[in-house]
Amino acid sequence: MSRKLGIIALESAANAGDKINSILSEWRGGEHFLIEVHCPRFGTGESKGIIRESVRDKDLYILVDVCNPSVTYTMDGSLNRMSPDDHFQDLKRIIAACNGKAGRITVIMPFLYESRQHRRISRESLDCAVMLHELENMGVHEIITFDAHDPRVQNSIPLSGFEDVSPALQFTQALLTEYEDLKIDSEHMMFISPDEGATQRVVFMASIFGVNIGMFYKRRDYSTIVNGMNPIIAHDFCGESVQGKDCIVIDDMISSGVSMIDVVKQLKERGAKRVFVFATFGLFTNGFDKFDQAYSKSLFDRVFTTNLIHQKDGLLEKSWYCSVNMNRYVAAIIDTLNKGEPITDLIRPAKRMKEMLDLYRKNTENNR
Repeated sequence: MSRKLGIIALESAANAGDKINSILSEWRGGEHFLIEVHCPRFGTGESKGIIRESVRDKDLYILVDVCNPSVTYTMDGSLNRMSPDDHFQDLKRIIAACNGKAGRITVIMPFLYESRQHRRISRESLDCAVMLHELENMGVHEIITFDAHDPRVQNSIPLSGFEDVSPALQFTQALLTEYEDLKIDSEHMMFISPDEGATQRVVFMASIFGVNIGMFYKRRDYSTIVNGMNPIIAHDFCGESVQGKDCIVIDDMISSGVSMIDVVKQLKERGAKRVFVFATFGLFTNGFDKFDQAYSKSLFDRVFTTNLIHQKDGLLEKSWYCSVNMNRYVAAIIDTLNKGEPITDLIRPAKRMKEMLDLYRKNTENNR
């Protein structure tokens, strides 16, 4: 049975919140569920969270995009862009403003805050685990994220709900819709892991498609730190020949893009027919120039990323880019959870992916 539903979209996720609310409204007879909230700033840059209506006993779903740099605020007379830290603080402010009155709170955080700082090496902080503990202690019932950098971080809150959702179904649908000439077998297609960390994602997709995988191993200089990371010296490839095959590179994010460009360049040099990139989050922290240049040299054919986070100005106009819309999927997750129904079939899409691939193969054979 459905509980009283409420959706809170922080400013970072306002656009997605409006669209998800519209979808749910269409499904549920015109009722609207968005609750207005605001986080005004003092001149010092400090803030507070305000909820404009009662949330008592409601089943709340709070949407936040910690990777949205387009949101700004004024501090000491200067304009500042919101950092992930700022967005996370605003999330906590709104949770605190609920003041224990909500029936249940679920945080939908597509890009998991501090997920790249998921393990401790030497004397350093363990930020992602600390963040999860903070939300748990504030009374958050469940956290829903997408393609977490390392899903094992959920072990830090074993008694709380944590769902790491894969957009594999939506990526598959987008690829099959965009390209009608794919030959889905081991002779013509291969999935590629750009590093050892992405192997699990690649193995899942390849097993559903019924094709082989290849993997690049990142050799790093562990004696140096640049921008918080050990720089990559080289990518070493492990796997069979990619000659004449469509190669699909899968990763959780594109940050600067330097590593991804090197991977697609190597695949082309090894004779790959076409190269597609699936990345859940397109951050493009260094802009689009490197991708524009790589595309002009035919190093790849298409980059697919989701709209789960803010998409930078100009990205949607790029001829090499395809946006994977996730709004209906997020709405379906909220709708199912609010009704108290299991979401296993919804977030474990293997069966639906196989049905989609079987239909594609059938249609391809009929069109020959």
